[in-house]
Amino acid sequence: MQNGTNKKYGVVIVAGGSGKRFGTDMPKQFLLLNGKPVLMHTIERFAETKLPMKIVVVLPEAHHETWTKLCTEHAFELPHELVTGGDERFFSVKNGLEKLDECKIIGIHDGVRPLISAELIEKCYATAERNGSCVPAIAVPDSLRRGSFSKNEIVDRTNLYRLQTPQVFRKDWIIGAYRQSFDKEFTDDASVAEKAGFPIILTSGEEENIKITHQKDLSLAATFFSMKSTFK
Repeated sequence: MQNGTNKKYGVVIVAGGSGKRFGTDMPKQFLLLNGKPVLMHTIERFAETKLPMKIVVVLPEAHHETWTKLCTEHAFELPHELVTGGDERFFSVKNGLEKLDECKIIGIHDGVRPLISAELIEKCYATAERNGSCVPAIAVPDSLRRGSFSKNEIVDRTNLYRLQTPQVFRKDWIIGAYRQSFDKEFTDDASVAEKAGFPIILTSGEEENIKITHQKDLSLAATFFSMKSTFK
């Protein structure tokens, strides 16, 4: 299921979950959502955009055979290139980026964020094309405290954001950033790019663009899918 070559836009979809935190033997990216694996929904969201997109999917080597069988079982034929992940997310992304050298604008997206809209994807890529980077973000609405249960203090939530994916960059920025040595402080691609000296531009994200991490998230995603179908 190879992509065509010489596409301006590319995405690395990282799907390295093992299912341990989710409490299942099956990795969460393979669990069924609305009748098919979560990861297939995620790939479809990028294929639905108006952008000529090369899609690279990064999976642990042990999951390649399972994915191939699932694609056959669900007659899933959207073009994508399968790449083997590394021990850390940093190395998985780096492996994926190697397959997108011909692209000019590259995004990195969590394989378990299947509800993102084509509109948000397109907005992130357009912003990155103009400014070099773009990360969708949601302002933190909750009151925050820092410390322990017995000793804590309030944290000013003004200008605090929860970051989402896709985190999108000009090719030379993100490939250059991933030439750095691995650092445990790298929590996402924005932190990698920022340490390399590149500015991070934020844009408004979507509440529905949730990351499926726990069982309740899968139920919430199913609810969002049902709501979208109702309002179509």
